[in-house]
Amino acid sequence: MVNEKMNPEIKNIITNIEKVMIGKRNVVELSLVALLTGGHVLLEDVPGVGKTMMVKSLAKSVNANFRRIQFTPDLLPSDVTGVSIYNPKEMEFQFHPGPLMGNIILADEINRTSPKTQSALLEGLEEASITIDGKTYELPKPFFVMATQNPIEYEGTYPLPEAQLDRFLLKITMGYPTIDEELEILNRYQNIPPIDQLKPVIDIDDLLSLQREMKNVFIDESIKHYIVSIVNNTRQDGNVYLGASPRGSLALMKAGQAYAFMYGRDYVLPDDIQYLAPFVLSHRIILNSESKFEGITAERIIKNIVKNISVPVQRKVKL
Repeated sequence: MVNEKMNPEIKNIITNIEKVMIGKRNVVELSLVALLTGGHVLLEDVPGVGKTMMVKSLAKSVNANFRRIQFTPDLLPSDVTGVSIYNPKEMEFQFHPGPLMGNIILADEINRTSPKTQSALLEGLEEASITIDGKTYELPKPFFVMATQNPIEYEGTYPLPEAQLDRFLLKITMGYPTIDEELEILNRYQNIPPIDQLKPVIDIDDLLSLQREMKNVFIDESIKHYIVSIVNNTRQDGNVYLGASPRGSLALMKAGQAYAFMYGRDYVLPDDIQYLAPFVLSHRIILNSESKFEGITAERIIKNIVKNISVPVQRKVKL
């Protein structure tokens, strides 16, 4: 059941998405955190657990333009961003937009395409614009990318470079449903798929308004110091070859604001940062070879760092 203290519009979106998605509350909430901040999500999981349904449900719930890009080894950068084609009748080049020109984009199996095509996403993810033949085109607002990759199959794939991983606000997994949840999936999809009957609960203007309101969430200096301490400790940890950059600190702060806003608060708590840190930072650090050999994971390192740092006591809260 959705938390009663949650922002009413956010609560409506979650309730709507859960008509399609069963038992994935944390994934829905984290996706909305990224959407509110203007960030993007890397969704790593095996096929068939509902990644595409998740993105489609989100797009329908906010009445946004949905585009899907199926990444393959032969996909070209222009297949993603678009291309300028000469029109002899008008005697000028005309831009034909690619699927990246949408509000909510599913970049499916992003690790199956070449690094050159992967890099075509970089400018869009970071700048919300793309450059074609020296001309810059602004991407629609809101602009949200959820990229998926299969963690099991490595043959014929191109691992995302660190520079591109750092552009994603969050990295999350969906996991398999429980037995009861899977039975409920069978029941719901027995006749008409619920995704076909899903209706919007807000529109684009409402979503843009929520994004603006989220930025007003207060974050105390002690919380900022807490964030910086966590990120700085990723650079000092003996298991880590390369720690998180200042972009990681910014991402954790923005995610904290969005999470607090979702739950109807106008201030960030240390608990928000503790919960979000593994999702925001685990893909931003590189483990050394010894740690990888011992089976230590980035998520485990981030959780240990958070556990060992003193939680700040806020002296006051802005009302």
